[in-house]
Amino acid sequence: MLLAQMQWGELQPFVLVAGVVSLVMLIWDTVEVGRNDAANLVNAVFGARVMLIRNALYVAAGGVILGAASSSQVMDTARKGIFDPGQLDLHAALSVYVAVYIVDTVLLYSFSAFGMPVSTTACLVFELLGASFALGGPEVVNWSKASQVILAIVMSIVITGAAAFVIQRAVRGAVGDRTTDLRTLRLHGAWIGGGMLAALTYFMLVKGMKYVAAVKSFNVWVADNFAPYGAAVVIVSLWLLFGVLIQVLLFTHGARVARRLFAALAVIGTFAMAFAFGQNDLANAASPGLASLNLIKNMEHGTAAASEVPIRTWALVLCGLLMAMGMMTQNAKRVTRAAVNAGSQANTVRLWAPRPFVAIARGLLRLRGDTPALAPAPSVTAAGKALHYDVLRACVILAVSASVIATASGFGLPVSTTYVSFAAIVTTGMADRILQRGDADLKLARTIWVVFSWFAAAVIAAIAGALVATTINRLEVVGIILVLVANLVVRQFMKGRADRQEETVRLAAQERRAPEDYAEEEA
Repeated sequence: MLLAQMQWGELQPFVLVAGVVSLVMLIWDTVEVGRNDAANLVNAVFGARVMLIRNALYVAAGGVILGAASSSQVMDTARKGIFDPGQLDLHAALSVYVAVYIVDTVLLYSFSAFGMPVSTTACLVFELLGASFALGGPEVVNWSKASQVILAIVMSIVITGAAAFVIQRAVRGAVGDRTTDLRTLRLHGAWIGGGMLAALTYFMLVKGMKYVAAVKSFNVWVADNFAPYGAAVVIVSLWLLFGVLIQVLLFTHGARVARRLFAALAVIGTFAMAFAFGQNDLANAASPGLASLNLIKNMEHGTAAASEVPIRTWALVLCGLLMAMGMMTQNAKRVTRAAVNAGSQANTVRLWAPRPFVAIARGLLRLRGDTPALAPAPSVTAAGKALHYDVLRACVILAVSASVIATASGFGLPVSTTYVSFAAIVTTGMADRILQRGDADLKLARTIWVVFSWFAAAVIAAIAGALVATTINRLEVVGIILVLVANLVVRQFMKGRADRQEETVRLAAQERRAPEDYAEEEA
């Protein structure tokens, strides 16, 4: 075990403090990652009211923990792929990793307090880039790997958006709002449900877990027997298998299965999405801390050289539990609610966006035609809770998002779960023409504001990472104390501002809500 091999009493004061802070911040940052990314996991089933948010979080927590246990390949990319710690001395390398944690925890907390789903992956990448560039110059940055990760993030957004739009338009055209009608599902349920299950199974197991021994053996067998069409053979075979199974159930159990088919697929998709998240996003929280401890362990080499460190399964599971804890917090519920409202088919939504972005949205909406919305009419549950989208759209959001993230994990690329999920929400909403009615200006303005904030977060992460790393490297222990105090002060300031904004948005939504509208929803 890495910690057991360290002689903590023999370390220099700065190295000792940096090691302890890295360990504590690893735990703290893991909770923050779970806090901000909770919306990516449960927004679909919550928006469709398939499950209570509490139960949805339990399902997602199980997927996160299992996914975290198989995340080591992605961890390697994030831990030592963005820059070369071997070109820095020990103090500088530790300053980089501690700075990443200081910036990351306050950045994620601030965004989630305002209900903004920021990308933990992008924050990690740009914090590492800014901090390492500040202390070592451009030569220490692995520009090839950094470019590869950034390109993967961008391409994942494009692929997710295009796939989600096309698939949503296709299944909506086939099913419409008849998501529980037996006759409709006997015609279309098998190919839609079978396709979703086939995608989740292939991209999660065959691609996302391709480093697991059993899966690796299966992939070798497929390559030996069906090359170069192995992927197509596996996907089509799974599609046929699941399609036949669904069709048999629809004909043998009739209306009972029809009422539950898409809801069941949404629950499966939630677990799959959570699994993909745990597998991919654990790197954002754990890799800087693990890298710091690894550097301290290898001090005898006289450099910051990093060697291969096996990550114990129990440690990965523990990190998964910490992420699950973060998902249960109040800020996480704000992120969930805001993400759901941004893609809602309802007329009145609880959202906020700066006035300039609302003006831009209203200008863009003048260009829309008079075509009717394809999404079902706004409705409520028996308890008076708004249905933000139906189970059909929830299934598409989850299936596409989980497949893209799991594929990236299989290639060891820490793509943004936030970007992928939000792209799926927005583009499936566009496919359903949700901007043809209701608070369309707020929905579009919030979308533009979120995307703008993604770029702003990257800039802030890089600049703040550079400043904090420089402060720590020059002032050592005093520097660590100063930036920790600054972290806590900024967190408290952001909490106060966010709480006031939350109340303002709630009251504004109540004023816009007509008497005949549904009861106000709560996450």
